[in-house]
Amino acid sequence: MLRTIYLLASLLAFLCLTALWYGLGKPVHLPDAASPAHKLQCASYTPFDKDQSPFDQPFRLRPARMDADLALLSKRFQCIRTYSMTGLEAIPALARKHGLKVMLGAWVNANPVDTDKEVELLIAAANANPDVVSAVIVGNEALLRKEITGERLAGLIDKVKRQVSVPVTYADVWEFWLQHPQIAPAVDFLTIHLLPYWEDDPRGIDAALAHVAEVRQVFGNRFAPKDILIGETGWPSEGRQRETAEPSRVNEARFIRGFVALAETNGWRYNLIEAFDQPWKRASEGAVGGYWGLYDADRQDKGVLEGPVSNLALWPQWLLASVILMLAALALAGRPADQRAALLLPLLAALGAGCLGLWGELMRTNARFAGEWLWTFALVGLNLLVLAHGALALARRDGWRQRLFAWFEKHAGTGLLAAGFAAAVSMLAMVFDPRYRSFPSAALLLPAVVYLLRPVPARRAEVALLAFIVGAGVAPQLFREGLQNPQAWGWAVVSVLMVGALWRSLRLRPA
Repeated sequence: MLRTIYLLASLLAFLCLTALWYGLGKPVHLPDAASPAHKLQCASYTPFDKDQSPFDQPFRLRPARMDADLALLSKRFQCIRTYSMTGLEAIPALARKHGLKVMLGAWVNANPVDTDKEVELLIAAANANPDVVSAVIVGNEALLRKEITGERLAGLIDKVKRQVSVPVTYADVWEFWLQHPQIAPAVDFLTIHLLPYWEDDPRGIDAALAHVAEVRQVFGNRFAPKDILIGETGWPSEGRQRETAEPSRVNEARFIRGFVALAETNGWRYNLIEAFDQPWKRASEGAVGGYWGLYDADRQDKGVLEGPVSNLALWPQWLLASVILMLAALALAGRPADQRAALLLPLLAALGAGCLGLWGELMRTNARFAGEWLWTFALVGLNLLVLAHGALALARRDGWRQRLFAWFEKHAGTGLLAAGFAAAVSMLAMVFDPRYRSFPSAALLLPAVVYLLRPVPARRAEVALLAFIVGAGVAPQLFREGLQNPQAWGWAVVSVLMVGALWRSLRLRPA
């Protein structure tokens, strides 16, 4: 009977892991937005490789990269939009080579010398390439960043208009056009940014397109007869959820394909953000900032524009890794101690393997700095120790297994404190500085469950403090994230389980 229960539980554990990874990675079929015979209007282009950023010193772009990028983009787009002139002097010639038009941008900031240099380069490039440059953009979100006044910006726009023959515009988030009414009369057309994920009131994927259409109609009516260009719109494929706005490849494809259909039906001018993932943006915008591309940083198609799309193309590899880890945990434990252990042991091994896989996949895309990678590996190590301890607790131990289990038992209190400390630090971050942080639920679910079901003694003062911090943060983090955010609820559940584990530890010894 024990063997039968163990085999059936192992089969169930394997099926659970399969359902987890296939559910994350199964391909979704949507109507195509583009094909070689159906080119889209425009896409934002920044020429950095995945190992580069605009903050590099020395600043050096790679001509071969730009040439290859524009060759690739010319298969799907009619034009590109750029944001700066520095280092991009070759763009008009490359665009001509590949049959692309260009909306050239000058970077406007608080430094007047840098700004004037950018503007002069913009004027020169527009006048030298009238067959390629379809419009020029004097500044991008400079009002949003509060780096320039509306009067100064209007003056720069007027200066450019007097010296070029192509249309002149400025680009910013749509609200800032309403806050600075002096800009609209200065431009030939308005370039508005519509990014439902980043709105102060984030829109989920189901409401995002309706929001875009509503704002576009308001601007079209208010500023007629001037034309409106939706200068940036898109959806991230990775990163943390904001209220109901969830990043994923499928959601990015749903938004982009739905938007293109909407734009073409209504005759809107548009530019999609962006051509390629830009990992350098994660430093200032969190993980989500690096994953707005239609292609990844290696220039591989993410499936956003056409064909089936998957949230996790690597799901077979993660399934294999999870199954191997589950089998390793079962091999470490050996024979289950009794019928209850025969049922729980495979499920515990699958839980640990699944959580470690989810945490690994999350941090593969989200970790930005050495400190975040160190934190990632520390939590991986903690989970491996907790999984081994939990598996041995359910085993029929003798010899080396008994000695190893005794070591785990001796240091179990330290493991609980480490898990509680990680949960407390994470909770403080999610309450006080959550905007660019990912939810650590997968990294702490296994320790919370194991120590809840099998409490261990630890230093009471520390345990009480950690339980208070984690418990006190549950409601505030839910309030900040919104009650419709499943990722926030997942973290709340894990936190409550951790509080329960810490509380049970307190009850092991009298006060």
